[in-house]
Amino acid sequence: MYLVIIALISALILIGVDQAIKFWALDTLTAVDTIPLIQDVLHLTYVENRGAAFSMLQGQTWFLVGITAVVAIAAIVVLLSGKVKEKMAIWSIALIIAGGVGNLIDRIGRGFVVDYIDFRLIHFPVFNFADCCVVVGTILLAFYILFWEEKKHKKTIQESGDGNANESAV
Repeated sequence: MYLVIIALISALILIGVDQAIKFWALDTLTAVDTIPLIQDVLHLTYVENRGAAFSMLQGQTWFLVGITAVVAIAAIVVLLSGKVKEKMAIWSIALIIAGGVGNLIDRIGRGFVVDYIDFRLIHFPVFNFADCCVVVGTILLAFYILFWEEKKHKKTIQESGDGNANESAV
């Protein structure tokens, strides 16, 4: 449980970092539109996203608020229940919570999400730090589920000594 509390406190810190960067973007980038960090590769560009990823569900703010709130609350409950014990899974879920809540604060408080990371090399949609937290957390969680959890399951079956169970689990 100690690790879960540390992970949730870390999620709160990441939410604070996300909001501080967005405050800076609102204050600075709205006046200049874009700041090239690496010309034509990586810019800081102010964008108001009123939808979800890749600008899907434009104008569906309250639907997105509801979905995000339910997912964040469910993730917190799952962590606090003590059912998730593996470090990688705990940290993955904490990252997803941090990113989701960071963007949830924007949707509720501003009616849109502040995006500012503009990766122009491949013409990728503008995104933000909270999005990075959600993506990294989701990739880590998928990696955990696909590889660690499966390996742990197979090891448990082998330790039980039931060769037939191993065939049915595959």
